[in-house]
Amino acid sequence: MPTGPEQFVLDLARADAPSFDNFVAGANRESVAALRALAAAQSRDSGILLWGAAGAGKSHLLRAAAHAAAVVRPVVWCPAPRDAPAIGDVPTAGLVVVDALDTAGAAEQGRLFTLVNELPARAGQWLFAAAAPPAALALRDDLRTRLALGLVFEVAALADDDKPLALAAYARERGFRLSDDVIAYLLVHGRRDMPSLVATLAALDRHSLATRRAVTVPLLREWLQRDLGLSR
Repeated sequence: MPTGPEQFVLDLARADAPSFDNFVAGANRESVAALRALAAAQSRDSGILLWGAAGAGKSHLLRAAAHAAAVVRPVVWCPAPRDAPAIGDVPTAGLVVVDALDTAGAAEQGRLFTLVNELPARAGQWLFAAAAPPAALALRDDLRTRLALGLVFEVAALADDDKPLALAAYARERGFRLSDDVIAYLLVHGRRDMPSLVATLAALDRHSLATRRAVTVPLLREWLQRDLGLSR
């Protein structure tokens, strides 16, 4: 177990827990609003299916919704379809969250169909994520049809041209200013997907506060060179 300066660096690099506040919505504002309502048990829809390319933020949003929902209702978190519970194991008014829906086998699809079909009678709801919309998923027809009756949102990754404004806005929300040269350096030398970019900014902000140094290109360069996991 690392201690001392090494542990201090690891603590700074540890990503913030996924939440709605540290997700840069971009074109996904409608889906985020629907997820907030679902998490708060204020949605009348049976469930929500998120789909989109890898790195767009589907898993982030699922975890954010599960965390927010746990404050007001029972949540059953399933990293994969194989972890989905039987309907009898879901608490009344529970939210069942399942990631990687497109990996479900035949038996798992049967369990998921039962969940989607019977959760409303138990005042429950579902939240799933997949790599493609229902019509393009290799699922049994009855499950695909049931999923389409809920809300379906594509989680769209931010275009590169939109990332500078999004990163600047995220920094303002955290209470610090991000200059154009810092953003440009980060986009050239860091990972370009938004989850990694946001994680880097959060770590950089903590490092800036800990060292009492402003967020500048030299500080960012030092940080990326020290933490290769975020810069390569």
